[in-house]
Amino acid sequence: MLDTASKGLSGARSIYLNRSRRAEELRKEGNKVIGYLCLYPVIEMLTAFDLVPYRMFGDMKEPITKADTYLPTIVCPFLRSLLDLGLKGRYKFLDGVVTAHICDVGAQMQGLWDSFVGTPYSYFIDTPHTTHKASQQREKDEIKDFQKSLEALTGGKLSSAKLRAAIEAHNRQRALVRELYELRKPDPPLISGTEVLQTLVAVMSIPVEEGNRLLTEVLDEVKNRKNGPQKKKARLLIWGPVIHETPLIEMIESLDANVVMDDTCVGSRAYFDDVKITEDPLEGLAYHYLVDLKCPRTFREVEVGAATMEYQADIENRYSYIGQYIKDWNVNGVILQSVRYCDTHGYEVPAVKDYLTGIGIPNIYLEHDNTEGALAQLRTRVQGFIEIIG
Repeated sequence: MLDTASKGLSGARSIYLNRSRRAEELRKEGNKVIGYLCLYPVIEMLTAFDLVPYRMFGDMKEPITKADTYLPTIVCPFLRSLLDLGLKGRYKFLDGVVTAHICDVGAQMQGLWDSFVGTPYSYFIDTPHTTHKASQQREKDEIKDFQKSLEALTGGKLSSAKLRAAIEAHNRQRALVRELYELRKPDPPLISGTEVLQTLVAVMSIPVEEGNRLLTEVLDEVKNRKNGPQKKKARLLIWGPVIHETPLIEMIESLDANVVMDDTCVGSRAYFDDVKITEDPLEGLAYHYLVDLKCPRTFREVEVGAATMEYQADIENRYSYIGQYIKDWNVNGVILQSVRYCDTHGYEVPAVKDYLTGIGIPNIYLEHDNTEGALAQLRTRVQGFIEIIG
């Protein structure tokens, strides 16, 4: 059993370290736990059906020994690790798995999982890759089909009121996370990047209302404690795909740096835009999951002069939100990081670097294989980067 008496940061850390154990407890209490991959499965829909959304991750400490039978080693190590854990029975507690078209390999994960791991329920959302009106309608249709699938699974019809209540609960969670990020603006920040990551991973492992209570406890604790992070030379923003384990952030913060902001899919991307409350809740959900979420997997068409827009104007259109983060969180350096073979983010790196250089922000790109063994070499590069920050 988890230490359910733990509150605040210690409670978040306990769940972070024992994610599957908490999920197993929820199942014993009669809950169905549905795993989901990446940001694009519509978790409000799961909550509306009284299902527990459980974000699926790999494990950087676990050697990949089984997944290489099914995926080549030139595939993203995060997805290979996730499949490896499934093949080893680490996700046997799940009642179902929902994936979406996140990237070319990610789109194949549902078929691989169904064929070689298997869960009682399985669903794939074919999320479009553009944001125009026709794509938004297509996304709405995809979510409607997802709803019908969950109605068949649970044997119940979903009302608009129930779905709207789920949206409001998740919006409340987004607001609490944004409040947590506000505590990173002072110098020194009131909470470390490591503590934030542990808290967010914990929240992604439990029912939304339980997560909201945990976030409230963390906020109360951090606002009142006297032993927070120390002032350091560098105030860094971390950009890139999934960072769900703390060793990389811990390594950076062991140096003369505080990680005060991020643009990652286990960080700000999931929480910095609310789902709009619309007359038809599916419209608000479709817009959020296709337009609001800022991931390179979605091509964002420029709004003016699409055929002739110059490169500098294009990158300003695509990345100005990062510039706003840099201003608001007083960031003086950016670490762009990506797991090896993540083409979705890798192809984006040159343009992001050009944008950051254009606004005068020091930056460095780190590519790694999502293992702890990679950290020693990365540490040397981060040390050198911090030295050049004025």
